[in-house]
Amino acid sequence: MAIPRDFINELIARTDIVDLIDRKVPLKKAGKNHSACCPFHSEKSPSFTVSRDKQFYHCFGCGAHGNAIDFVMEYDRLEFVDAIEELASQLGLDVPQENGNAKRQDHGLSRDLYQLMEEANLFYQSQLRQHQDKQKVLDYLDFRGLSDDVIKHFGIGFAPDGWDGLLGRYRQNQSAQDKLLTAGMLIENDSGKRYDRFRDRLMFPIRDRRGRVIGFGGRVLGEGTPKYLNSPETPIFHKGNELYGLYELKQLHRDPQHVLIVEGYMDVVALAQFGVDYAVASLGTSTTAEQFQLLVRSAKEVICCYDGDRAGREAAWRALETALPLLKPGDMVRFMFLPQGEDPDTMVRKIGKAAFEELIQQAMQLPEFLFETLSNNHGTDKGALAKQAITLIEKVQDSVLQNLLLESLSHKLGMNSSDDLKKKLGFAVKKPQPLNAKGLQGRGTPLRLAIALLVQKPSLGFGLAPQPALNKIQMAGIDLLNHLLEITRTQQFNSAQLLEIHREHEQKSTLIKLAQWDHQVADENVLTEFKQTLIWLTNQYIEQRYQELSLKQTLTKAEKMQLTKLISIMKGVAK
Repeated sequence: MAIPRDFINELIARTDIVDLIDRKVPLKKAGKNHSACCPFHSEKSPSFTVSRDKQFYHCFGCGAHGNAIDFVMEYDRLEFVDAIEELASQLGLDVPQENGNAKRQDHGLSRDLYQLMEEANLFYQSQLRQHQDKQKVLDYLDFRGLSDDVIKHFGIGFAPDGWDGLLGRYRQNQSAQDKLLTAGMLIENDSGKRYDRFRDRLMFPIRDRRGRVIGFGGRVLGEGTPKYLNSPETPIFHKGNELYGLYELKQLHRDPQHVLIVEGYMDVVALAQFGVDYAVASLGTSTTAEQFQLLVRSAKEVICCYDGDRAGREAAWRALETALPLLKPGDMVRFMFLPQGEDPDTMVRKIGKAAFEELIQQAMQLPEFLFETLSNNHGTDKGALAKQAITLIEKVQDSVLQNLLLESLSHKLGMNSSDDLKKKLGFAVKKPQPLNAKGLQGRGTPLRLAIALLVQKPSLGFGLAPQPALNKIQMAGIDLLNHLLEITRTQQFNSAQLLEIHREHEQKSTLIKLAQWDHQVADENVLTEFKQTLIWLTNQYIEQRYQELSLKQTLTKAEKMQLTKLISIMKGVAK
């Protein structure tokens, strides 16, 4: 998708990053900046800072950084284009498209699919109240004990029996039918006949993190099969990247303390009905890495809830293997198993909210579940247990958790300490990263200072006269300064816009480091210091050119005149 650069610059200019982040992560004023505990890793003291001047955020703990677009991408787990659209929608802007880009059609299709899916959702909701068979559906909902508030909160609807309930609304619109086929709402048989995928089912809309309907889950009202029918993979729906109920959870809890992941739509809805309104479902798949990242980012603690039978234990083990490499310091994961034959839906109805939440509190910590499972699998074969445990522990990125697991393993193996275990196995433990590393400090070289000042305050370059000497100097990094001067000389930018222009630039990481570098130049001295760095660099060129001409055996007339002029300048500088 080709979005005009001018539009992206305007979007960043019109979005105040402090206001944007404060709506999701409450900020406190801290000097000229704002601060909070980082939303991207767990911490007790704030290391996350947001600069209104630079329109830039940075965490000194985990290194997260960027502008408004980066924050939306990271916090809401959106792709670049989706983040642009999200920011644009908050400002009431339409995202323009540049002509001549083949990807434009894909984006146009996706936009049409979102619209058609929302229309389908409204259709199913209307059928729940208007269709001639509505009473059997309402009776079923009443039997399941679902209130009007919960039905409305989750947008539950009804797909009527028949082959063309939804299709019939688009009989005269071939294009819409084609797109509904792409969206998985229609099926086409071998003879080319099309019909509704969902028929005589209770409908659960699946929303993405922006609240857009991207798919559906349909449950039979009786004992038919399949019990649940889900939307297939489509251009806008990838079930391994989504969690049912996450959008609805975030509407109720801005900063949830914990999130419970279960298997089915009805489990999520039934738990919400009983006040356990922080559950999500994995859309019928084993919990993927993408889903786990969403979970640990959404809450301080993740509780994985499974049936207590063999299948449930195996599913929990797969979730543990997925989670281990993804966990960061402070992430909490526990495992909860229900009695055989029970699921969250039946269990919460049987024992109520208080008793169900008591079961949640008793959920097993990750190390406990890991070693209990290994012990059950290997019995007294400590060698096999140690081999599998080490394979898993090596994947852990969190050094604290890794040490904890090694300590537990050493006790299981009858060793005195984890140090003995590490020596015996030659295990290299990951070193914890300091949370308060400030990165670059001090004033650095004049060239680094010039680039940093320009990145942090691009207005320094606006209207600046050309600096011909800087184009001739031989110095590592001078090309980057010249590039920035050329960009900022004719157009006004803030730091966030300047960094956005360089999203794909080979020097992006350098610019980001310099954008957050504490160069120790007071605000009132920035302009003077910047000019001084340019003077220093110009003098470097003069010295380089003087040395170059002085070493030549023969000089042209022009070179002799230049050498005389350089000597005169250098004498003037020396005075």
